[in-house]
Amino acid sequence: MSIVYKADPTRGAVWARLFAERMPEMPFHLWPETGDPAAVRYLVAWQPPADIMGTFPNLEVLFSVGAGADQFDLSHLPSGLPVVRMIEPGLVSGMVEYVTLAVLALHRDFPLYREQQQARVWNALPVRLAPTRRVGVMGLGVLGRAVLERLAGFGFALSGWSRSPRSIPGVECHAGPEALPRFLAGCEILVCLLPLTAATRGILDRRLFAALPRGAGLVNVGRGPHLVAEDLLAALEEGQISAAILDVTDPEPPPPEHPFWTHPRIWLTPHTASMTQPETAVEAVIANLRRHARGEPLQGLVDRGAGY
Repeated sequence: MSIVYKADPTRGAVWARLFAERMPEMPFHLWPETGDPAAVRYLVAWQPPADIMGTFPNLEVLFSVGAGADQFDLSHLPSGLPVVRMIEPGLVSGMVEYVTLAVLALHRDFPLYREQQQARVWNALPVRLAPTRRVGVMGLGVLGRAVLERLAGFGFALSGWSRSPRSIPGVECHAGPEALPRFLAGCEILVCLLPLTAATRGILDRRLFAALPRGAGLVNVGRGPHLVAEDLLAALEEGQISAAILDVTDPEPPPPEHPFWTHPRIWLTPHTASMTQPETAVEAVIANLRRHARGEPLQGLVDRGAGY
């Protein structure tokens, strides 16, 4: 019985060292080295081999190295193969840091001040305090809840939207497509932390932007295909969106001629809002391996029907 890691090889070397220290009884292999393929029971990957069961005929669990599993084509994976998203403290902390920075930057008009600086304009805008502004988070899973908890410390009015009902102290929660307009109507800063599914692809579009208060700010740390790029550019041109901070694009990176690179009201980062931290990720995977050995439910198990 063994485990194979198929992702970034530099981080993989750290995984190998940590597994040797913390679970030495489990043989650990770095792709493309796999040992005996028939002995492989667990695969940790960003992208699995094209013929996953042909490569590892006795595979029991597929672990994603990221918080999502949308990079996997679930329709091409055996229906009985458990797929597990990464839930680990380092990844959560990184996302909380990034979103907090982005929300505060939009709240205090930093994109506009950066634009003014480049134009050598000295113009002070009125300062609003956090309790006078509402921040909305789309996606109320582990990451969304952690982000809201941190933002609550600044005093922001908070709203959340998800596919199914949630209850979070201090957060005005909305659920389902019929509640989306009411959620959007109050959000001066909107954060997208949704999983990417057929239902959420292209959700950040002209119609959604029109439902926000005029001059709202946008943070997309979900996935690039959530956003309709042309609609964002139009909303920025019209002033419906004041500024956007994007950590994800479609494709990644954008082509050299793409207007996102040079738009004065768009801040772009290269999908770095949060990264799985090897030390805590290994602990999370080992904990799940032990749950699996005991026949217990796996943490982060993907619901095939929902897609996440």
